[in-house]
Amino acid sequence: MADQLLIDLFQAYYDARANKRNSTNALEFEINYEQNIFQLYRELKSGTYQIGRSVAFIVFKPVQREIIASPFRDRIIHHLLFNYINPIFEPLFINDSYSCRRGRGTTYGIKRMAHFIRSSSNNYQKNFFILKLDLAGYFMSINHQQLYDRIVGRLLKEKNNCSFDLNLILELLRKIIFNNYTHNCIVRGGRDSWRGLPANKSLFFNPPGIGLPIGNLTSQLFSNIYLNSFDHFAKRVLRLKYYGRYVDDFVIISVDKERLKLFISQARDYLSGLGLKLHPKKIYLQSGRKGVDFLGAIIRPRRIYVRHRTKSSFYRFVTEVNGIFKNKEINKPILYKILAGINSYLGLLAQHQTYYLRRKILTAKLNSVFWKFFRLAGGKGKYRKVILKKMFVGLYLGQ
Repeated sequence: MADQLLIDLFQAYYDARANKRNSTNALEFEINYEQNIFQLYRELKSGTYQIGRSVAFIVFKPVQREIIASPFRDRIIHHLLFNYINPIFEPLFINDSYSCRRGRGTTYGIKRMAHFIRSSSNNYQKNFFILKLDLAGYFMSINHQQLYDRIVGRLLKEKNNCSFDLNLILELLRKIIFNNYTHNCIVRGGRDSWRGLPANKSLFFNPPGIGLPIGNLTSQLFSNIYLNSFDHFAKRVLRLKYYGRYVDDFVIISVDKERLKLFISQARDYLSGLGLKLHPKKIYLQSGRKGVDFLGAIIRPRRIYVRHRTKSSFYRFVTEVNGIFKNKEINKPILYKILAGINSYLGLLAQHQTYYLRRKILTAKLNSVFWKFFRLAGGKGKYRKVILKKMFVGLYLGQ
C-alpha cells in the first residue's frame, strides 16, 4: 500500500500544476514528474528537503509590486502544506474574510458588502457611513516568529485530530516561514525595475525575521492566519457587525460615524502589537451614499459598478494580445497564458451588468488572428468565456 504522504504529494502536484502547467518551470518538472515527486518524497522522509532559489521580479500592473516566486517543486510543497493545515484553520476564520477561501472569494465579498449597505441603512432608508482602511506594506511587515507561534500553537492543540505527520509539517513550516527568499535569488528584469518602489515594499530591504514573499500560496494562507485575531477583535469584541476584510483592505459600515472614528484608533493600537501599521494616506470615512471601492467593484446603494481601472486594464491586456499575435511566434504556453488572462477579465466583468462591454471588447477589439485559435464558449451571444479550438488543444506548437 502506498504511503499516505506519497499520495498527498501527487495530489499537491496536481493542484500546483492546475495553475502553473504551462510555465517553463512546470513543464520541465512534468517531463519526469513521477521521478521528481518520488525524489521530493525521499527528501521529505529523510529530512533533507531544502527550499530552492527564488526568482525576484517587478510587476507594474495594477501597481508596482515586488514578486518573489518559488520554483515549481517548492510550490508543490506549498500545496501539500496548504492541503494539510488549511482545513484546521478554515473553521476559525470569520465569514467576512474574503481572500484565498473556497466559496468566500471576491464575488462573495461584493455580495456581502451590498448586503451590509442594505442592512445597515434599513434598506436605504437611514443615513450610514463607510470606513475603509488599508495596511502599509502588509506582507513585508509580518513577523516570522509571531506567525510561526500562532500556527504551531493551534496545530499542537489539534494534534490528536491531525491526519498528517505533525513533526514533518512543523519542520516545513519552520523552513518556509523563516527562509531568506532574497538570498541567492535570481533577479529578472534588472535592478532598475525596483526604482521607484518604496523600501518598505521590498524584502531586499527588510530586517531579518520580517516579511513574506508575495505570490506564494503559503503567504496567502499565512496572511489570513496572522490577521485572524484582529478580525475577531473587530467582530466579536467591538461588535462591528458590518466588517469585512480582503487581505489588507478593511471595510466597516455603520450608522454611527463617531463609532467608526473611534475604531481607527482602536485598530491602530491593536495592529501595533502585530508589528503592523495603518496606511496614513488610505483612511477613508465618508457618507455611504458615495459607495465604496472594494474588490474590483464600486458598491453603491442599489447598484454595483465595475471599477474604471478594471475596464482600462482589460483594454490594455487586449492591446497586448493583439501585439503578441502580430510580433511573436505562437506556442502553447503563450496561448494558455492569453486564454487565462482573457477569461479572468471576463469572469470578473460577468459578475456585473457588463454584457455590452464584454461584447464590444470581444467582437470589436480583438484582431482576427485571435479568433483563428479561440472561440466563444456556448456559442454566439455568450460573452462570458473563450476556449481554445479543438484543433489546437494538446498540439505541440513549438513548446
